[in-house]
Amino acid sequence: MRKTSKPAPLDPAAICKSSDPMAVRELLTKIGDKWTIFVILSLDLLGGRARFSELERSIPGISQRMLSTTLKNLERDGLVIRELFPEVPPRVEYEITRMGKSLLGPTQGLVDWAKEHWETVRKAQSKFDER
Repeated sequence: MRKTSKPAPLDPAAICKSSDPMAVRELLTKIGDKWTIFVILSLDLLGGRARFSELERSIPGISQRMLSTTLKNLERDGLVIRELFPEVPPRVEYEITRMGKSLLGPTQGLVDWAKEHWETVRKAQSKFDER
């Protein structure tokens, strides 16, 4: 009887072609979260700059709390800037940064891929669930 050897585990640095794969994973987790893609794409569709209420109206299903949290995270990561206008009542606008704009192409590509393959994925899920 031949013994089959287990393949060696892959090196995470080789998988993502980075000397710091954990940093890559962390950033991909952040930008791939449920709402980040919608906020980035909505800001672009709204001309690159929008008020909180405009963003909230443009993203179906997002709560005020989740939008606020997502915008804070995007601001912290340098993808969005927040500008507070000293008016009564105060007005706040969010603007996509140059780095945030550089994310638009890959993000839209991912959205396009999802639209193109959703039906196939749904069928595969149904077939799997039937087993």
